Amino acid sequence: MAYRSGDSPPSVPHRVVVTGTGILTAHGCGWRVNADAAREGRVSLKPVTLFDVTQQRVGTAGQVDLPENLPPHRLPARILSRMDRGSHLLLHAAHEAISTAGWTEETLPVPLCLGTSAGAMSLGEAFHRRTLALPGNRGGQTTRALFYQTHTQSVLAARAFGITGPVTLLSNACASGANAIGHAFQLLRRGQAERALAGGYDALCRLVFAGFDSLKALSTTRPRPFDSGRDGLALGEGAGLMALETLEHATARGARILGEITGYGASTDLHHLTQPDPEGGAAFDSMTQACRMAGIGAGEIDYLNSHGTGTPLNDSAEGRAIQRWAGGKVGTIAVSSTKGGMGHLLGGAGAVEAVISLMALYENFLPPNVSVESADAVCTFPLVLKPESRQLNAVLTNSFGFGGSNATLVFRKNPAL
Repeated sequence: MAYRSGDSPPSVPHRVVVTGTGILTAHGCGWRVNADAAREGRVSLKPVTLFDVTQQRVGTAGQVDLPENLPPHRLPARILSRMDRGSHLLLHAAHEAISTAGWTEETLPVPLCLGTSAGAMSLGEAFHRRTLALPGNRGGQTTRALFYQTHTQSVLAARAFGITGPVTLLSNACASGANAIGHAFQLLRRGQAERALAGGYDALCRLVFAGFDSLKALSTTRPRPFDSGRDGLALGEGAGLMALETLEHATARGARILGEITGYGASTDLHHLTQPDPEGGAAFDSMTQACRMAGIGAGEIDYLNSHGTGTPLNDSAEGRAIQRWAGGKVGTIAVSSTKGGMGHLLGGAGAVEAVISLMALYENFLPPNVSVESADAVCTFPLVLKPESRQLNAVLTNSFGFGGSNATLVFRKNPAL
């Protein structure tokens, strides 16, 4: 069934499952290397070599070692030569998600829902540099302007893999990737499609790096989410995508099911452009909405993958939101942030961390929160400090962005198990 718009929603919402994933981070490319890194609490931050950071306070990030070759695709060489780094990250993740889901049709009439924050910012930088250096020479500027636009990135990703369904692009800062997955989940739940490809991506670029550094948001030591002495985040880059299907469609074709999406919540706190509400009111709303949709209480969540950036204000606000949301069950929910090992992927963070949460659920482990020497007093929940195997049945992942955008996703075990 192709995408359908305007139909009445079903009386009973469709159940939505994940049948494939694609992921590329500083840890590496693909499920196995990233699952092992998350399980072990590996740190993959390294010196930035993509651009000059000698004038910045910080010189490290979660920089990806891009594979030498792109996966099979349908784009001509002329187009490839004009694409930015973020588009390459997106193509790798999309190919893996489609392949692992077993989608083999010549064309895929499925919705493509993507989230990004910086988009092709590096091309905007190149446009600006060229304008300053050669103000009267417009050579190549039209191409840079065209490929700088985020909808160009998403349409080219669709073209690369024969995706003919509607393309939706969301940009809600660091909640973007989670919002994109949530949007696709809602389309399938309402019966507007049987399959969808959704996720997020962002690449490192000089302007964003310098911007975060000027805000003094970057750690000058090492990122330590929820540590009492934390001093900031580390930026990263990467992409995470999920192949989603209704349970009926996946079961009918005998697909492998990695897990089920059962809840999605989104909210806006309207507190400050860059600072979260200190009490985490909207974050509480986001988690509450997601669990209400999933039909479960906080006590049924086995693991919570926190937004956990490592900045003083973010972690304390999220911690308070978790306390309020969990109530008397706060001492039973394992919590960790995985940003300390791979950096904060901005628009790609929510999608990549959704994939990592699914990995933990599918393989039954708790990803440790790295580099904590002394946990913040807000951690009245069990903070995961070392690798641990544990049977998981339900996990929740939070993504919160500048401007007060909040998104939460809930995943449960494969319904067939």
